[in-house]
Amino acid sequence: MSDKLRKLREKYAAQLPEKIGQIEKDWSALCEGAGNAESADALLRAVHTLSGSSISFGFRKVSAESKSLESELRAVVDKGSRMEDLSSVPVAEYVRRMLSACVQDRDVDNEDDISDVSADHEASAENPKTVFIAEDDVDLLESLIIQISHFGYEVKGFPEISLLMEEMKLKEPSVIIMDMVFPGGTSVGAETMKEIQQGRETKIPVIFISVRNDFDARLQAVRAGADAYFVKPVNVGILIDKLDAITKKEVVEPYRILIIDDDVDLSAFYSIILEEAGMVTSVVNKPEEGIAAIQKFNPDLILMDIYMPVCNGQELARIIRSMDTYVSVPIVFLSSETNLGKQLSAMRTGGDDFLTKPIQAGHLISSVTTRAERMRIIRSFMDRDSLTGLLNHTKTKEQLDFNMERIQRHGGSLVLAMIDIDNFKMINDTYGHHAGDRVIVSLARLLQQRLRKIDIVGRYGGEEFAVILSDIDAAFAAKVMDAFRLSFSKIKHRVEGREFSVTFSCGLASSQAYGDPLALSIAADKALYEAKESGRNRIVLK
Repeated sequence: MSDKLRKLREKYAAQLPEKIGQIEKDWSALCEGAGNAESADALLRAVHTLSGSSISFGFRKVSAESKSLESELRAVVDKGSRMEDLSSVPVAEYVRRMLSACVQDRDVDNEDDISDVSADHEASAENPKTVFIAEDDVDLLESLIIQISHFGYEVKGFPEISLLMEEMKLKEPSVIIMDMVFPGGTSVGAETMKEIQQGRETKIPVIFISVRNDFDARLQAVRAGADAYFVKPVNVGILIDKLDAITKKEVVEPYRILIIDDDVDLSAFYSIILEEAGMVTSVVNKPEEGIAAIQKFNPDLILMDIYMPVCNGQELARIIRSMDTYVSVPIVFLSSETNLGKQLSAMRTGGDDFLTKPIQAGHLISSVTTRAERMRIIRSFMDRDSLTGLLNHTKTKEQLDFNMERIQRHGGSLVLAMIDIDNFKMINDTYGHHAGDRVIVSLARLLQQRLRKIDIVGRYGGEEFAVILSDIDAAFAAKVMDAFRLSFSKIKHRVEGREFSVTFSCGLASSQAYGDPLALSIAADKALYEAKESGRNRIVLK
């Protein structure tokens, strides 16, 4: 069990006798006429909360007694909370048994259920994306080194197998691009890779390139562990796609889980479990603060209790579902309610799932992860361009608005760069729309590979891109984009034996000169127009 969970359990155990004793005090006040129907509902809610929290923290006997007491109290409340009926409930006896159970040993099996369930989410250091190329055609080797380097890879070339083998003693690459044919034979590349891979627990990814297109060559490549096989002349754009797919270690942003539960201890308990599983949580103990928390936290999933004061879970779910922005955010109810009818009723009000307390940590993590992951997938379809995977026009504008608001509140600056591929219609007309798509994807890959994680790139429409560069001054941003322009102009695109290069124009504007998103966008557009009108293939800063 983690230290956080252990400390939280110890705190709960210390407070449990007082929580139980308060139930008897509230019941006595009701019986003496010091309360009303709302007080009776509050008492019932307190017992219900105790039933769920005590079993989650390992007090099974306390939970069993409180559940039985809840059943008797609910029968009275449902009939109208008459004093004579309330006084007939043996609350004092239940309290005595619960207090007695407090000092007994907690259920060890239950502790085991929620201990040691957190995954190790510490990011391991990612190996640099180094590509070794073994190719005896010196001209092709030099061309591949230059082309692949433009996309952010560290590339080393070896015209002889012996030179590759010597380098392998010093450093292990992320990927090897291996020619099949060398002066020593038509299958030297495959034989070399078998030697390199022999005895390795983790195989080095390998892409074969060759003039050979026969079955035997492809079979030997597969037996040597080929991840891909390209016939010369190699389409560099497709080769880069394969390199990206092989080397990409996707860093998944932690799921954002909003917990809405009036039980402070139990909500903290769930928060720790989910955070130790690598998620980010925000806890709200007052349901009336839920909407503000949703707007601020932007959760992937809402984990919510049903029975809460002021506004119960079903009512809050209806409020959330009435707001277009949050109509698709998953809501998972978590409650000790076992009545199937009431569970179904809660689901009909907008819930996506119903988990019954107590719930094992592994089950909670699995259920939350599955729902949150599905939400991410749905959002990606809504937010991302299908061709490039970049943010679409609408989402890019949202990010610009968000980041402008951020720097206005907290300071800082950003630069908006608008990019347009030069003579794109001519590319489509000359080489075909498929070639045009490949050019768009190549530029998207270049920007994705070489921009910082804090920068945002989106496909603004057609052949136009938008880049939001954060915490950078305008002059330096212009240098960065000019370096991209130069790299992109050197990329060779190949279609049916024909090779061509493409350029782009770029306009930039800084938030330091333009204080709102609309003015910034207009300025960047004007700068882009100026770059196009003054000859293309250039950067203009407004």
